[in-house]
Amino acid sequence: MDVQVIALLVSPVHAFEGRPQDGPTTDPLLGSRDRVEVRAGLGLVGDRYYARPAHRKASVSVFAVESLDAITAKLGLSAVPNPLLPRRNVVLRGFPVDGLAAGRARSGALFSLDSGDGPVRFQAHRPASPCGWMDAVLAPGAHRALRGRGGVRCEPLDDGVLRVGPAVLTVL
Repeated sequence: MDVQVIALLVSPVHAFEGRPQDGPTTDPLLGSRDRVEVRAGLGLVGDRYYARPAHRKASVSVFAVESLDAITAKLGLSAVPNPLLPRRNVVLRGFPVDGLAAGRARSGALFSLDSGDGPVRFQAHRPASPCGWMDAVLAPGAHRALRGRGGVRCEPLDDGVLRVGPAVLTVL
């Protein structure tokens, strides 16, 4: 299926620590990258979850920007929020990524994403459930509005490169 990679986020810091009312930690590198390096079993090079044993099966998060379109309409926002604010690594347009996750007892779908440098396979595992921070960084009510639409946490199975722009997502 043809998709669009809207944004790629690699951040060395965890911005959502503490209490939402205190505000997020400043991320000096918040901004979409044109390309990211993916390492099998480790994650995205330079990201805060890269090579962390507790996050190996959840080191890459994939998000559908259509979720932001939906909450914009539901909450009556004047503009669609910045797609980097939910802090998901790969933001796509054109595929319902939340359906890739499975229940707690088993893994989700195996899929590949090819943005021009060859396919990179991912094993989807669990939903990337939104947290209370969404009310602070997106809009009041966003936490509830994003339930079931927060994306999916994945394990990369191949080394490769992802780029912003046109891509092909294939469920294997």
